[in-house]
Amino acid sequence: MKTLYILLALSLSLLLPGCGEKENSTDNHTTESRTEAHEEEGHGHEEEAGVVTLSPEQMQAANIVVTRLQPRAIAAMLTAPGEVMLNAYHMVKITPRIAAQVVARHVKLGDTVREGQPLVTLSSVEMADAQGELLVANQEWQRVKKLGRKVVSERRYTEARVAAEQAIARVQAYGMTDRQIRDLLAHKKGTTANGTFQLLAPQAGRVIHDAFIVGERIEPGQELLTIADESIMWVEARIKPNDVARIEIGNPAEVIVNSTRLPARVSQIHHTLDETTRTLAIRLEVENPEDLLHPGMFVTTRIQTRDKATALVVPEAAVLRSPDGDWQVFVEQDEPGEFRAVEVTVQRIIDGQAVIEGIEPGTPVVTRGAFYVQSELAKSGFEIHNH
Repeated sequence: MKTLYILLALSLSLLLPGCGEKENSTDNHTTESRTEAHEEEGHGHEEEAGVVTLSPEQMQAANIVVTRLQPRAIAAMLTAPGEVMLNAYHMVKITPRIAAQVVARHVKLGDTVREGQPLVTLSSVEMADAQGELLVANQEWQRVKKLGRKVVSERRYTEARVAAEQAIARVQAYGMTDRQIRDLLAHKKGTTANGTFQLLAPQAGRVIHDAFIVGERIEPGQELLTIADESIMWVEARIKPNDVARIEIGNPAEVIVNSTRLPARVSQIHHTLDETTRTLAIRLEVENPEDLLHPGMFVTTRIQTRDKATALVVPEAAVLRSPDGDWQVFVEQDEPGEFRAVEVTVQRIIDGQAVIEGIEPGTPVVTRGAFYVQSELAKSGFEIHNH
């Protein structure tokens, strides 16, 4: 009988509609309410993100300056493609002045060398003769000089001095340095008149050309190595002839490579049109401290012209990178001391001034102390993504 009652109760629960739906509906309503409340709470948190409020004491201590930006007259910029080249004025070719044989190499292609570093050791019969004559002439000159003018005739004194000077000039012309000559004359250990000598690096730089092997006979003037100082490179920008009149030697410029802007200046203006492109070359000098530029690279150049334009300009230190890599400035809100990060576009940076776009004229922007504002914003734990 008990089993029969249980079966009847189950049947009634299945036949009656909405019995379980009410509970489900109530649960769903409660879940939706909680979700909406959570979304509203999260939305309010986003409105606070990217904003920091500083007290008057903080602003005074950090020397924060807020300026309402107004358009300023600036020199217009001309954009043109360019190609990176080695600076020929900072290159040297290493060549022997006499016929010789390569005894040993001390550097190879791609090596960075310092000024005065040995590059290659050569051996020459002509150098051996010259070194022997130098030792004999120097010995005679030292003896005559010690005797003095009162003992030897004026003619003999002069001949001994001139012979020693000519012997030194000869080995110098053949490739010996002053230090190598001093070591030879002082009979320094390991230095003899055997015709061996070293070619030294006349400047610091990188070996970019290497064209010899050990044991090879080298002729006078044959290029063994080329050393280039890549700390200052050339970039040749191609300009339309009509635009060249707007550019002067010494004008500031910049070279853009992989989103990196490198300051440059106009060093030369060519006067011969390229037969293929019918453009003129403007040569820029640009420092290359991080070795970003390499010969043959194609880059974008921006060159200052005589023309004037109006733009919003702030000190370079007022524009900072956000955590996601965008440029930003800090704009003061309606309340004094309340700042919000605003993304901007940096058109160029010239002489410590950044030309920006993305905000309206008259906007109050932090022009001094921006780094402090950014640091305080970072302490609040907010990430800046103001797109």
